Amino acid sequence: MFKSGPNYTKLKTNLRLTINRLKLLEKKKTELALKARKEIADYISAGKEDRARIRVEHIIREDYLVEAMELLEMYCDLLLARFGLIQTQKELDPGLEEAIASLIWATPRLQSDVAEFKPISDEFAAKYGKEFALACRSNELSNVSEKVM
Repeated sequence: MFKSGPNYTKLKTNLRLTINRLKLLEKKKTELALKARKEIADYISAGKEDRARIRVEHIIREDYLVEAMELLEMYCDLLLARFGLIQTQKELDPGLEEAIASLIWATPRLQSDVAEFKPISDEFAAKYGKEFALACRSNELSNVSEKVM
């Protein structure tokens, strides 16, 4: 049938699931980075400095990704803590705008790792409008966190 608005139960559940999934991914990527650091030491001791340099660049990229995931996890926590505000207010609260915009922006970029981002993004689009969601995906409103980008 026709959808009358956002499904708050679904949104809350997906926010909780996202937090757990992000924690698991952060832990996994951190452990892989530690193993890769040991590989780099082996490459350097074997005189394969070019190979070590490539691995270092990969580790740095992964570290940035883990930091972004930690920030997105924090935003999910914030949204859960302020969930009553999301439910009661029709307009977007300025204190939650960066968190919501960052989650919407991250959806197409991390959807393969965190499947729960898609329904979260869809629910926020239903709540605040498709135009807002599209603007967040391309950061037209400049409201996405610089640290996530």
